[in-house]
Amino acid sequence: RSAADAAAEFKNAMRRLAAGVTIVATGGAKGRDGLTATAVCSLSADPPQVLVCVNRNSAPNAAIARAKRFSVNILATRHKSLALRFAGVTGVQGDARFARGEWLTAETGAPVLADALAWFDCTLVDSMQHGTHTVFIGRVRAAHASKKGVPLLYAAGAFHALTKKAARTDRK
Repeated sequence: RSAADAAAEFKNAMRRLAAGVTIVATGGAKGRDGLTATAVCSLSADPPQVLVCVNRNSAPNAAIARAKRFSVNILATRHKSLALRFAGVTGVQGDARFARGEWLTAETGAPVLADALAWFDCTLVDSMQHGTHTVFIGRVRAAHASKKGVPLLYAAGAFHALTKKAARTDRK
């Protein structure tokens, strides 16, 4: 089996793993940049830290490394078009991606989406390169959670929403 076949098989299998959809964003002297990401998770509660994986060939990768700060914005189903925009589907790049949505500047200087389900404002504490991606570890300096909206999910190559019943189970 070839390396290309193994990579395709791996990607196909990973598409079966449903994941929350986020926008990872940063800002610095060269402007803002960001991308849609599903490879995001909690790393530690004490101190509060998140882990984000970003393709090394993407412009936001270099921007995060330069700025040493980033935000993670958890998207709701109402943000599907924004997710596509930051995924590069619309062809819009860099700072122009922020022309849609209400973006605020957080304490670190990173942009945060005002109506995100939740956002985390982070300073970069470590990064490491593995394969095609850079793993960024961010110390959470501030966080905000909304009570409105249903999480946007990505699985099998498409966006999905939880059913209303499933979305309500965590409120008990």
